Amino acid sequence: MSLLRRGWLSNVAFSTPEHLVQRIRRGLRHIQYRSELIDGCLAETGLTIRPT
Repeated sequence: MSLLRRGWLSNVAFSTPEHLVQRIRRGLRHIQYRSELIDGCLAETGLTIRPT
């Protein structure tokens, strides 16, 4: 969530709840397609992904 707060949600005055939701969705889509961001977040937790 900090990726969203520092980027897509920073310095924005939301006019409606729908505006907030729209910005969150846009930010999550951006993160979804940038695997290095997801890998970095996972690395910070100390967790690993194991294939099942």
